[in-house]
Amino acid sequence: MRKIPFLTPAIVAGLLALLGSFYIVQEGQTAMVFNLGRVARADIGPGLHFKIPLIETARVFDRRLQILDADSERYLDAERKDLSVDFFALGMIEDVSSFYRATLGDENVARQRLSPIIKDALRNEINSRTLQQVVSGERAEITRQQLEVINEGAQNLGIRIVDLRLKQIELPTDSTVIADVYNRMRAQRHQVASRLRAEGAEQANEIRAQADRDRTVIMAEAERDAQKLRGEGDAEATNIYGAAAGRDPAFYAFQRSLESYRNAFQDGQGVIVLERNDPFLQYLRNDR
Repeated sequence: MRKIPFLTPAIVAGLLALLGSFYIVQEGQTAMVFNLGRVARADIGPGLHFKIPLIETARVFDRRLQILDADSERYLDAERKDLSVDFFALGMIEDVSSFYRATLGDENVARQRLSPIIKDALRNEINSRTLQQVVSGERAEITRQQLEVINEGAQNLGIRIVDLRLKQIELPTDSTVIADVYNRMRAQRHQVASRLRAEGAEQANEIRAQADRDRTVIMAEAERDAQKLRGEGDAEATNIYGAAAGRDPAFYAFQRSLESYRNAFQDGQGVIVLERNDPFLQYLRNDR
């Protein structure tokens, strides 16, 4: 049986120690080196680095953007209406030493301590705005104004928030806000409908008034034209009658008398009391 040389364990231990003296920091990461539990070096950039075996240990942290997704929070707006706001934040480790001292490198602890800072900042901003302003296009303005305040509070955590977004703004179903909003919307629709009806009635009255004016003008013009035509007709009839009387006065008198008889007795019930020798009856006597 072949014996293992006496130096083999020492060589293996040396190789392991040599391998343990190097560590790698990837792109987008940073590292800290601890010497017997105390921070020896921090903010170590990407690359291959050396540490003292068995005495120093290295810990690597991710410095890329991380998403902080918090639970929905209840807020009151300027009108004391209850809102449920869902948001998320984008942040990164800016000072790894401060981050480690505040959280011991635990990201969950960092989230728990950062979440109240963001919620308080949003609460101050939403409390000063109405519901319409919150749900309108002013969301970016709300978050932009609070980023500086949030980063001041997060500075002790070694974290910097680069963006804050409101995902969803809802009216809680257990509050009276939804009913109030619906009632307000209903009142606004009724107001718009009343205004449209009033405008329609006003336009209808204007159209009717204009139609009445046009009718009066048309009838007056028609009556004027009719009077003119009647006058012209009467004048022409008078001329015709005059011409006829000039040609044969006796026949003209006879025709006019017949017309008078017809007009007097056309209903069959007319009664005329005249003297016997009245000229009106000259064509009805047999002595002619």
